[in-house]
Amino acid sequence: MEILLEELYKTDLQIDKFHDRKIFLEDMSYQINGITKSGKSSLVKNYLLSLKKSSYLYIDCSDVRIDLHELNTHLGDFCKKNKIDTLVLDNYIERINFPNVSQFMILCEEHYPINDLKTLRLYPLDYEEFLAFEYKYDSSALNHFFQLGGLPSMQKVNADVRNIYVQKILEAALDVMEFDVLCFCAKMMAQKLSAFTIYERLKGNRKISKDKLYRVFDALLAKNYIHQLQKFHHPNATKKLYLCDIALKSALTIEKHFGRLFENMVFLELLKSDVACYYEDGIDFYLPQSEEIILCMPFADERSLFKKIEHIEAFIFSYQVKKITAITMNREGGISHPFSRVEMLPFDIWAIGD
Repeated sequence: MEILLEELYKTDLQIDKFHDRKIFLEDMSYQINGITKSGKSSLVKNYLLSLKKSSYLYIDCSDVRIDLHELNTHLGDFCKKNKIDTLVLDNYIERINFPNVSQFMILCEEHYPINDLKTLRLYPLDYEEFLAFEYKYDSSALNHFFQLGGLPSMQKVNADVRNIYVQKILEAALDVMEFDVLCFCAKMMAQKLSAFTIYERLKGNRKISKDKLYRVFDALLAKNYIHQLQKFHHPNATKKLYLCDIALKSALTIEKHFGRLFENMVFLELLKSDVACYYEDGIDFYLPQSEEIILCMPFADERSLFKKIEHIEAFIFSYQVKKITAITMNREGGISHPFSRVEMLPFDIWAIGD
């Protein structure tokens, strides 16, 4: 094991051109969580390359040459002997013991309740981060975002193999049942969906217990491959389900529904903004803290927006909604309303605004 540690210690880290993310690393210890290919390794390697080469050790725990018992036996002494200040355990495995170093980082999909580590959640690229990968920002950028989604590695995957690429990385990251459930969730994106409904639909095609299905569903939630949205003031109502990245829709199902894809894309922007958000009948997203309703209407005009508002008028007055924003593909404008400020904003303007 000492020979392998020496090899890893001497190996020069390599990353392609790094594009800044909205998460920055400082001189402290972290647990960085995120789905596969969300950019965790690149983020940390870019930080390590700013340090003195002899001061850090980067270990990918998925390396089949690593024996966990041997690693636990030798890692502490190796770090002490080589005066390692920063230790990174990528694809962290819970059974690995922590040596005594100044800065410690673990990278993993699932969150572990570990004291003294600041938790960072790295999501796939939002639209503003995505623009950093574009050679130029013009009207084609949004369409490109629809095609690629938010996985940074997709930037270098040829168009004819993108769906297969997504399938393979998901199959490698998830077990068979998790992958099957995720495929079903892709069909039901941006719709009300419960674990029980999934069980009822899948039990006819494969042998699975309800308890097993619920554990798999909870695991996908914990790893943030799927997200749920609660109905306002109805915590027991069926939640709406969204995917971690819009690229999963076309990669895992042949079913097309642009409106739901667009809604999922808007949800992911709201998710990263870390604001309290709910759905309501006829309302895609309600943000009570800012007294705002967000409607996903990619091809709306003033007439269709007016009709939409008519149907949710009771909610608007009941909860004193001050602002209504209809997110569109490219239309901008507004309509008059006696109580709320109503405007239509193209997604690209809304997503990169304050």
